[in-house]
Amino acid sequence: MTAGKILLLGVLASLVFVSSEAAVFRWIDSTGRTHYSDRPQPGAQELKLNKLAAPFYYVQRVYDGDTLLLKGDIRVRLLGIDTPEVEGRYRAEQVGGGSARDWLRQRIEGQKVRLEFDQERHDHYQRLLAHVFTVEGKHLNLLLVEEGLAVVSIFPPNLKYGTQLAQAQERAEAARRGLWNMPDYAPRPILAIPQEGYQRGWRRYQGTPVAIRSSRKYVRLVFSKQVEVRIPQAQLNLFGKLERYLEKQLEVRGWVSRRKENYSILVRHPSGLKLLF
Repeated sequence: MTAGKILLLGVLASLVFVSSEAAVFRWIDSTGRTHYSDRPQPGAQELKLNKLAAPFYYVQRVYDGDTLLLKGDIRVRLLGIDTPEVEGRYRAEQVGGGSARDWLRQRIEGQKVRLEFDQERHDHYQRLLAHVFTVEGKHLNLLLVEEGLAVVSIFPPNLKYGTQLAQAQERAEAARRGLWNMPDYAPRPILAIPQEGYQRGWRRYQGTPVAIRSSRKYVRLVFSKQVEVRIPQAQLNLFGKLERYLEKQLEVRGWVSRRKENYSILVRHPSGLKLLF
């Protein structure tokens, strides 16, 4: 651990019982060294204590680009994003999975991190759901998306940082960084899904929805008799009027599921749909 990090932790420890308006100050001297203090300095940046005083957790292991193991055998799933799978006992590595894992390992394995939670604390695997920050305050979920190593995958009601993540994805896509420049993740015709069969992992598909159908649980954008996009009724308020997608070229991002000879993509958040102009 660098002297700057040790100093920052010491300052935070001394201020932890101060009011939430307390702050620490960070500045860089003429030699490029970073300093922290609880007293203002000329040219220093003020860091609010209420964003830094949360407990720090030691990262024992980075499993992949979106899953960590903390000291105490605590597993953490990064909120709002998804990275390709790495090689496992029963699965092959997906393209880009190793790059995301290695990027994250280099930054936090063996280091301390801060966690921010949203509406749900655990997933069905009993992993903690969190936004993960370095000691210096870098938002790792966001940076993974910005670098094109992860895609946005928002599960309501966990909407914290949703706008920032979607904007970071737009920048990564425009710059063709990471996954956005890999042939495996290039968009495919959505009507080709029945011919191609089931495709594992996150994919991009393009097509034109021709109808809207509703049921008790879902509203469906229909592309053909065999292919549709399912939007949960519970999240419909996030999308606005679905009629704006009809008869227009649309890109759908997500995971294909199959039921007999029918295929669908479940989209829980508007970031999974993109109108093409």
